[in-house]
Amino acid sequence: MEKIPMTQMGFDNLETELKNLKGIERPNIINAIAEARAHGDLSENAEYHAAKEKQSYIEGRIKELEAVVSLAQIIDTSKMSGNIVRFGANVLVADEETDKEDNYQLVGDYEADIDNNKISLSSPLGKALLGKEVGESVEFNAPSGVRYYEIIEVNYK
Repeated sequence: MEKIPMTQMGFDNLETELKNLKGIERPNIINAIAEARAHGDLSENAEYHAAKEKQSYIEGRIKELEAVVSLAQIIDTSKMSGNIVRFGANVLVADEETDKEDNYQLVGDYEADIDNNKISLSSPLGKALLGKEVGESVEFNAPSGVRYYEIIEVNYK
């Protein structure tokens, strides 16, 4: 099995979610199913069917998270340095058309969160940035079309 690269924070977040699902969500849904069963006829019991559907989601997510956690390879970015973009790098880029600057961190697929400027190594921008260095231009396909960014700064804080 192939290891899944991950930051310590990403790993901790997945473990927290897993503990929550196992310790809180799973028992809650078991109680909700028992309560819905007590209402009688299961064939027309919407509460029962909704609870069973939620249970299925929770159990699937638990299996997925257990697999990811077991394959996680935690990479300590605090020991990294340099101007080359690698896993865990915080990269300041400037859009070459608008000069708008954005800062992104390159992370693994399971910790990517565009709302917090964490992009996956497997995303179009992540692939374009990987291995490049300060001053280089990158080209990638965004949903709005081809974009061009210049790498302004790379750090590993």
